[in-house]
Amino acid sequence: MSIQRAAVLGAGSWGTAFAKVLADAGTPNVTIWSRRPELAAAIRDEHHNPDYLPTMWLPGAVTATCDAQEAIDGADLVVLAIPSQTLRANLSAWSGAIRADATLVSLMKGIELDTLKRMSEVIVEVAGVEPDRVAVVTGPNLAPEIAAEQIAGTVVACSDVRRAELVQRAISTRYFRPYTNDDVLGCELGGAVKNAIALAYGMASALGFGDNTRATLITRGLAETSRLGAALGANPMTFAGLAGLGDLIATCSSPLSRNRTFGERLGRGETLEQAQAATRQTAEGVKSCLSIRDLARSVGVEMPITEQVEQVCHEGVDPLKAIAALMSRETKPERPGVPSTGQ
Repeated sequence: MSIQRAAVLGAGSWGTAFAKVLADAGTPNVTIWSRRPELAAAIRDEHHNPDYLPTMWLPGAVTATCDAQEAIDGADLVVLAIPSQTLRANLSAWSGAIRADATLVSLMKGIELDTLKRMSEVIVEVAGVEPDRVAVVTGPNLAPEIAAEQIAGTVVACSDVRRAELVQRAISTRYFRPYTNDDVLGCELGGAVKNAIALAYGMASALGFGDNTRATLITRGLAETSRLGAALGANPMTFAGLAGLGDLIATCSSPLSRNRTFGERLGRGETLEQAQAATRQTAEGVKSCLSIRDLARSVGVEMPITEQVEQVCHEGVDPLKAIAALMSRETKPERPGVPSTGQ
């Protein structure tokens, strides 16, 4: 079985790059949905996305529309590549057009506000599908590098191994290598929490802190992600792989990372509103740090870096004071691989 028709709902950087991957891997018909008619027209008629990936040319198998129903109609694979906090409202309008046997793929990395649900859980609830019809693609997925066909690995997580392998085949190219994993929970947590840690990393970089500080943020950020995962029942080994450490390193260290870049602006003294006005793409960690914090509190897990990021973003705390608060916490033994309740 192979994918003959795919719909990619979302014309941002990652959605557009993923459409290219699908076409390069052999899917003969890939339709991108764009909210804006002018962007859909540019993708369809000029075969490139001038707003997000202006130097990337799209294969002939890729087209676009501003009509979501048209994009979804007859699709074997429905890929969701929109901001995580808009998923529920958009999918409610789209779900009736999705084929009963279609595979739904989430490219989103976030935790829904208020409900504290992961994106796959929102998809299951809103679309009324079984969890084994939903696959998650995650890992170090910096869209401009993938669009330029630089070698990258990724993870396809699904509780149905055969469906994970179907998606794996549909996106395997000479430059994009997917691995399968059945730990959907762990993969989604890794993808969501790393955005908050990358905001902290960006702040520290802008404040002039060096490699020791940045390495500490990555490793202690991984520790809090692993603690939350252990409390919720994820496989601890997931966080040592592409969906955990790999994604965290890429998102923290790369200047292509939206969350790191947003954090740098905050570290330079910009307000949340100023940083938001200066950036054209969504920094998922800004909103998700709230829901991640609340999810951690609901299971009694301390996540001090995430909490300080939330205070900087939403309570106006100065980034330097946030770092001072982290450094003044009670120190505890580091026991790698052994989840604890403290930092």
